[in-house]
Amino acid sequence: MNTLSTPTEQRTVLEHRLTAMDRCDSCGAQAYIAAEVNGSELLFCAHHGRKYEEKLRAIATAWHDETARLVDAV
Repeated sequence: MNTLSTPTEQRTVLEHRLTAMDRCDSCGAQAYIAAEVNGSELLFCAHHGRKYEEKLRAIATAWHDETARLVDAV
């Protein structure tokens, strides 16, 4: 059986890769944003992610934002 995933399937999996176990590096709240800087992953809650977004995006090699999940949950 062939188990190759399509790009759409792969994108769906990556959209929700952060879990309740992932915590903000600034305050310990649930992380919804992940940024890769210098080969290290930094995790942030929505508040701190937005607070540092401008500076981080300038140096980050990857930016993963799941804050839309907060709106979906309501």
